[in-house]
Amino acid sequence: MLKALIVDANAISRGLLNTVLSEGGHDVVAQTHTGAQGLALALKHQPQLVCVAREQAEDDGQFVEQLRAQLPKAIVFMVSGSLDAPAIQAAMARGVHGFIVKPFKADAVLRTIRNTVLAIVRKQRPQPG
Repeated sequence: MLKALIVDANAISRGLLNTVLSEGGHDVVAQTHTGAQGLALALKHQPQLVCVAREQAEDDGQFVEQLRAQLPKAIVFMVSGSLDAPAIQAAMARGVHGFIVKPFKADAVLRTIRNTVLAIVRKQRPQPG
């Protein structure tokens, strides 16, 4: 079970994602609607997963960059109803690890998180050779 933080201005989206993560075995330690509050909650609760809405991820407050600096091991997912190649490339350049697409489908969200976590673990393992 991983500790998760949800940052999304949309209360309905926060609630739905909270349900998906909780029922999927994750511990949602906090949720908020602003990047600034999200950063404070991340520092307080030290989540392993941070799900941040595209609007907060792309705001001028540099939420993702500050989060990556403060919690470098946190796995950051951008949540959005629309993703195009430039948005994905820009998000990854900022430090986003994966993407969760709205509307939420529980199995797809949990599979995305699991696959991203596994990929990161594989990258961190020393390679035989």
